[in-house]
Amino acid sequence: MRKEVGKRRSTNGDVSSSSQDPQPSKVGHSSVPQPRSGAQRASGKLYEEEEDDALPDSDALPDSDDEVELDKPRPIQIVLAHEDDHNFELDEAALEKILLQEHIKDLNIVVVSVAGAFRKGKSFLLDFMLRYMYNRTSPCWIGGNTEPLTGFTWRGGCERETTGIQIWSEVFVIDKPNGTKVAVLLMDTQGAFDSQSTIKDCATVFALSTMTSSVQVYNLSQNIQEDDLQHLQLFTEYGRLAMEEIYQKPFQTLMFLIRDWSYPYEHAYGLEGGRKFLEKRLQVKQNQHEELQNVRKHIHSCFSNLGCFLLPHPGLKVATNPNFDGRLNDIDEDFKNELRNLVPLLLAPENLVEKEISGSKVTCRDLVEYFKAYIKIYQGEELPHPKSMLQATAEANNLAAVAGAKDLYSKGMEQVCGGDKPYIAPSDLERKHQDFRESAIRQFRSVKKMGGEEFCRRYQEQLEVEIDEIYANFVKHNDGKNIFYAARTPATLFAVMFAMYIISGLTGFLGMNSIAALCNLVLGMALISFCTWAYVKYSGEFREVGTAIDQIAEAIWEQVLKPMSDNLMEDHMRQSVKNSIKAGLTEQVSHHARLKTD
Repeated sequence: MRKEVGKRRSTNGDVSSSSQDPQPSKVGHSSVPQPRSGAQRASGKLYEEEEDDALPDSDALPDSDDEVELDKPRPIQIVLAHEDDHNFELDEAALEKILLQEHIKDLNIVVVSVAGAFRKGKSFLLDFMLRYMYNRTSPCWIGGNTEPLTGFTWRGGCERETTGIQIWSEVFVIDKPNGTKVAVLLMDTQGAFDSQSTIKDCATVFALSTMTSSVQVYNLSQNIQEDDLQHLQLFTEYGRLAMEEIYQKPFQTLMFLIRDWSYPYEHAYGLEGGRKFLEKRLQVKQNQHEELQNVRKHIHSCFSNLGCFLLPHPGLKVATNPNFDGRLNDIDEDFKNELRNLVPLLLAPENLVEKEISGSKVTCRDLVEYFKAYIKIYQGEELPHPKSMLQATAEANNLAAVAGAKDLYSKGMEQVCGGDKPYIAPSDLERKHQDFRESAIRQFRSVKKMGGEEFCRRYQEQLEVEIDEIYANFVKHNDGKNIFYAARTPATLFAVMFAMYIISGLTGFLGMNSIAALCNLVLGMALISFCTWAYVKYSGEFREVGTAIDQIAEAIWEQVLKPMSDNLMEDHMRQSVKNSIKAGLTEQVSHHARLKTD
């Protein structure tokens, strides 16, 4: 086992080595293999030569996941990010393999997560947490001056390194001062606001890590700006939406970690200076704008415990050296001193915060189920999609323009056929509808809107659809004022009863009793329908029944009575025209005959 110290297969399958420092990290008396950082892979031939001598070719290494995971602790990706469709997938097998181990599955769990913008040193910080967990009994847990930093993969530069959510494959079992054992899990998250992630991606990762962690470290650079608080509000609200309705604060501890703090003369480095700074930043003042007050109230309502730690800049060598691999002799002394205070503050046995959901402690086994439930929610369409500030403002701007245009149309139509206006001919009503519709669309187009022409066109189409729906309601309202339209149902039923009475009498007289009985049955049903309809209109009760009778009567009118009446009218008109023509011809013939006689 000791011969393998410093060697590991990295998360992407590369073989890594910490050849500069032969001393292994320890837990008790056991050696722990340490992965190499991404910066070490860029450090040149020195590593390549040592790897060639010390390690077999990567193709010759065992492919067994069990051997890799059990023998060589490493970061394991449990939430996979699919860039093509911007969806996330939970690797249930990997999560269960880590958290359902026999010796930890029933222990209460402590989850420490680091989240924030990309390229701000989250994985770098987590690797110092790993050093503490492997060497927590040693006063020199921070490591030797020439020891490269290993663990979660990290590197310098401007491109993102971590995607999705990763956890360390080894869960640490810690004895708390009260004698209970807890399992400690370290979690690394995809950085927010990189060039490949949408607002929904960022919100999902941050919300998911906050929902499943007991301590969320919010990693910020140089200061707490207002947009940092607004993003925190958006992300936590997205997480709270996914959780079941609860009547207490949904999340536990949030630690603002301000990196590269440049104002120690105002607020000193460390926890106490951070506490005073955070109180000032999150203070709700009477003269503040309502929007600023709401952000601060929201943050206070979401977390049971808020803290802040001010961390100095690690030094120019860290920021500018492309070959920096985490050695302490390249890091400023102030940074190392504050790091010695920060990490135990989060991970010392007396400071560990056990994960709770709705007031109940969560075990490793429980956390697996919560992960499965939460990821299903974010994979579905139940939650609204978070949007960028521009998109949200453009939507609100266009929706306001749609509402104003609809109001203009509705007011115009109310003047024409509103509640107290008399019945208007359908052709006139349609003409007015077209005029007001064009006016509403002109008003919508005249309003200054954000989002561009194509974005606004969708809302214009929405406006046109909604205006047509409003017009359909006005048509029904206008038809209701037509006394003949209102009397259509009783007239139709009366016509059916009269027709059935005549047919029943004739067929009975001719001895066709079965047809007469059927006509009498229809007559009775029409009479009952008429009485029921009259009661509904009088009392206002059983309106569904009255609507059904109206629909049946309308169908009879449209399909039977109206065509018959149209045919009769047409025949009558045709006969009248024929008679008129005949009368005219007869008159002309008589006139000519008289002329000839004369």
